[in-house]
Formats: sequence, C-alpha cells, structure tokens
Amino acid sequence: MSKRRLSKVQRESKKKFEALVPDADMRQRLFDHLNSGERLLSKGSPFSDLLQGAVNSILSAEADHHIASQHVQDGGSANKRNGYIHKQVTSEFGALHVKTPRDRESTFEPQLVGKRQRQLSSGIDEQIIALYAQGNSIEDVRRLIKKLYNVEISAGQISAITDKVWTDIEAWRGRPLNEAYAVVYLDAVFFRVRSDGEGPRGKGSSFSSRASYTVYAIDFAGNRDILGIYVMESEGAMGWGRVLEDLQRRGMQEVFCFCVDGLKGLPHAIREVYPKSIVQRCIVHQVRHTTRFCADAHIKRVRVDLRAIYTAVDQTAAQAALAAFKKNWDAHYPNISKSWEDNWDDLMAFLAFPQDLRRIIYTTNPVEAVHRVLRKLIKGKAAWSSEAGLIKQLYLSLMHNTKSWQRKANNWKKVQSVFVNYEDGYWSKYLPDG
Repeated sequence: MSKRRLSKVQRESKKKFEALVPDADMRQRLFDHLNSGERLLSKGSPFSDLLQGAVNSILSAEADHHIASQHVQDGGSANKRNGYIHKQVTSEFGALHVKTPRDRESTFEPQLVGKRQRQLSSGIDEQIIALYAQGNSIEDVRRLIKKLYNVEISAGQISAITDKVWTDIEAWRGRPLNEAYAVVYLDAVFFRVRSDGEGPRGKGSSFSSRASYTVYAIDFAGNRDILGIYVMESEGAMGWGRVLEDLQRRGMQEVFCFCVDGLKGLPHAIREVYPKSIVQRCIVHQVRHTTRFCADAHIKRVRVDLRAIYTAVDQTAAQAALAAFKKNWDAHYPNISKSWEDNWDDLMAFLAFPQDLRRIIYTTNPVEAVHRVLRKLIKGKAAWSSEAGLIKQLYLSLMHNTKSWQRKANNWKKVQSVFVNYEDGYWSKYLPDG
C-alpha cells in the first residue's frame, strides 16, 4: 500500500521542523511524547533537553558576539574563550544544566541567564507566591512545584521568593488613606504562632495566639477596602487605640460610623481619637452574647422578643419593646435586659437612620466575612513559624482574593442621601461629585 502523499503546506511544515530540530532522534522523541498523551512538562519530557540545548547555544552565541565586538572596537584585544561555568537553573520544563561561557578578561555578561540567575524566566516565582497565598505551607508549595514542574526547590528558596513581597507589604500598610470614611468595621481574628525555645534546634518551643486586627472600610463613594492588618499578642482596647492612631497618622481624620463587637473599652478608645464618630455595637454579637445561657426551652422565644427591640421603627418603640421583654423574662434572665440597658446608646444608634443604612451598620458581619475567607484559605495551617510569616500569608491571601472584599456597597446611592441631610449636611463635603 503506497504512503499517503503530503500536501504542499505539510511538506513546508516538515522542512521547517527539520531545520528547527536537525537531530532525527530528537524529532522522533518529540513526536512520541506528543502522541503519548502525557503532559508536555511531565518528567522525562524531551522538551527539557530541547530547551537546554537552545539555552546553551544562545549563551555560546552571546559569548562569541561579545568577543567579536571587542575585536572590532579594539583591534589589539586578546580576549578569548576560557571554558564554561556549569550550573543548574529551574524552568517550567524542569531543571536545566546550563553551560555559561567564560572569557579570559571576565568582561562577558550573559543576558539570557545572568551570572547569578538561578531561574529561567518561567513564572515559577509567581506560581510559588500564588500557591502560598492560597494557604499552602512551604512544604506543600515544595511538593506542588515538584509535581507541576518536576523542579526541586528548597524551603529556603521558597521563603526567599515569598519574602520579595515585604516591600509591597510595607508600602500597603503605610499607604496614605482618604481624609474621611463613611463606615469602618473593626474586628480581630486569632492565629497561632510558634516561639522557638532556648534549647538546641529550638527545643522547648511553644505556641501562642496572635490577634490580627482588621480594619475594613467603606468610603463615601461606596467602595470597600481593607485599610490595614495589625498583628499583636492579644486584642484589647489599648491595642485598638494604637491602630486608630496609626490610621489617623496615615490621613484618616474623620469617620461617620464605627461598627464594633462587644469588646470592653473599645467605644471609649474610638471616641478618644475620633470624638465626632458614631459607635454602633454589633447587634448580632449582643444577641449571641446575652442569650448564651438561656435554656433550650426558652431560647427561641427570648430571641423573638429581642428581635422586637432592634427591629423597632425608632428608639421610642425600642424602649417599649425592651419594657415588654423585661416583663416577660427578667424573672428568668435579669442580666439580659441589664446588658442591653447598659449599652443602649451604642446598640440603638443605627435606629436613627433609614433601613438602607441600618442594614450596613447594625452588624460587623462584613469584616467577619473577610475573616472567614482567611480561615478558609489557611484552614490546614496549625501554626506559623513566626509573626512575620503570618503577616506575609495574610497579606498575600487578601491580595489574591480581592473579589471577596473589594466591591461596592449595596444601594449606596440611597445611603448617600443620609449624609446630605445629617447634622446640617456636615458629611456631604466628603461625597464624590456627580
């Protein structure tokens, strides 16, 4: 049976391929690998050998061009080739054994793979950072890079690559802020960090909690943004005071409303730095906190009666609902109504506004949603080796998941009308034009 004749286009393509890969054995290996159905970057791929040969040929041509140029510019130049420097570099096709030519005068500077360069531009750095941002540990990243690219990378190399973001972190944490924000949510989330012991190789190391303070804001145009993350040993009003002072130093001079949980002393710390701001205590936290000891037989009815308080049309109706609650439940749970009365002003501040704004400020759920994203990303991580490592991974996780928190607030046009009329229009100066 005669062989099928190739078309003109196929014959031209074959000639070009033969010119590109003159070695018949290499051409056959490439055909076999392509027809095998295996990934191009799988272990033993001939593309690695092909790339390695191309890299070494280009470096050799660079050296020849460099020496020839010297001879043209300086007729008396005695510079010549002087062997090779052998090294291994990483690439998407696996490890490459590169031979960099040397010259006697040591004036040759290779361009394709620099003298101290250990990676052929392949995007592996970006892939490592992306994997780390998704909550993978350094060991997980090593294993995944080995599986994806058949490249061995040490833990030290991965740390060095991820450490490159520190300049970005410092710039982000110190960036100038808007002069004013409409709503700022404050909340902290806890992680575990290892402290090295005093014995050899860190023996006797222990684990302790670190509080990551998150500041999540909505500006007067309705844009959401994370203004900063601050890691401290614990959460407290004093710590929040330092955070607020830093925000003020960075340019945030006024805030219409702060939304906070029930942390003792936090409203006072806010008013020390931002005396004009409204402080709204989270209703969801308050309900959860004050009903945690209710009997199972009562819990549903207690929550229904509490709901009548915070869904009232105004503070007068809320006071009436609280009086009814006391009549029904003070005999069983006197501390519930007492807690609501003690924190009444901060709990009921949101009732002074229309429903669209009430829905935004009555709870700290938005910043807790950010924390849920972080926990989901790093749920497999028991602890961090250092506080710096924790900050680095939190930052990368946030920056690689901006869609989850960097979006416009709902129904913001309606909310803006509140700032036009509230306090004789004082806050309207911060509204965007148009």
